[in-house]
Amino acid sequence: MIMRKAPRYTQARRLVLAALVAALCSVSHEAGAAEEETILRPPPKPAKAARAAGVIKPDKIYFDGTHVGTMQTHVAKYEDTLIDIARRYDIGFVELRAANPDVDPWMPGEKTKLTIPAMHILPEGPRQGIVINLPEMRLYAYMKEGRTPLSAPRGIGRDGLETPTGTTSIVNKREKPIWRPTARMRKEDPTLPEVVPAGPENPLGDYILYLGWPEYGIHGTNKPYGVGRRVSSGCIRMYPEDIAKLFPQAPVGTPVTVVNQPVKVAWIDDELYVEAHASLAQASKIENEGGLPHYEMTDEDMSVIVRAAGDYAHLVDWATVRRLIRERPGYPVAVAKRPSGAVKAAADVGKRS
Repeated sequence: MIMRKAPRYTQARRLVLAALVAALCSVSHEAGAAEEETILRPPPKPAKAARAAGVIKPDKIYFDGTHVGTMQTHVAKYEDTLIDIARRYDIGFVELRAANPDVDPWMPGEKTKLTIPAMHILPEGPRQGIVINLPEMRLYAYMKEGRTPLSAPRGIGRDGLETPTGTTSIVNKREKPIWRPTARMRKEDPTLPEVVPAGPENPLGDYILYLGWPEYGIHGTNKPYGVGRRVSSGCIRMYPEDIAKLFPQAPVGTPVTVVNQPVKVAWIDDELYVEAHASLAQASKIENEGGLPHYEMTDEDMSVIVRAAGDYAHLVDWATVRRLIRERPGYPVAVAKRPSGAVKAAADVGKRS
């Protein structure tokens, strides 16, 4: 992975940046006495994905792995902020914050070791076109058969202006778009002009993919510190470098599926991994009130895990599962291990029967 060199900040500039982001949407965290998690790494060989019940099989499956990326660590320098580090590793601000709840987002401290949550279980849904999972604030683009999907963080609609779930498609695309604020936006802020031309003041950035849903699109931004947060008016904003990669690969007609899956589960080789993110309602509370409250496991959370565990549900470490659901660190953690070769043995029996 090519790392982008982080900009160097003076103390004054760092405080200005903190104030800007705080004005955008304040996020803080009251750290609890959480048990230390082991940094996880995926197996050296990609595992096959088991299709979950209730998911319609698409015409084609462009990628049949279970996950993308690997967990990483970063040792902070004096001038680092979590915003700098998040963009450098192509993850969202809140995503990095959740994985490192005890770290000051504006002054992590020189030589502070940070968990980089760069491993992601793929959400249930089509393995073709673009799939967006709202709770994890991440986009997966399956644009070419056999190729690992592009995975990138994105900002979504804030409370009251939610990004919808469902299926649509790209109906138009523009480079250097102009921006026309909606009537609602101009009513809220009468100083907004009728039209904003392409350029550094345009909140759409340099590229936009228009969706079949009126007034919704996937676009860049002139405020990258809002990526990975619930701060938009419903559109899906990406880092400028990520939309620049996606734009030429996504033709008009590309299907777009938006799902709401705060808990994802997958077998990776012979280990069952659970990845838990804050729900949309919980994310709104984080953005509006600050802090990361503890969450209770719901029946839906339980059913997702039991369904994925299958015949090995009795092997699940439910104490670890409850802790994951309570703390929502946003990266995969192993919660069960089945006998080595169990899947192959079952497949061999099926062939003989």
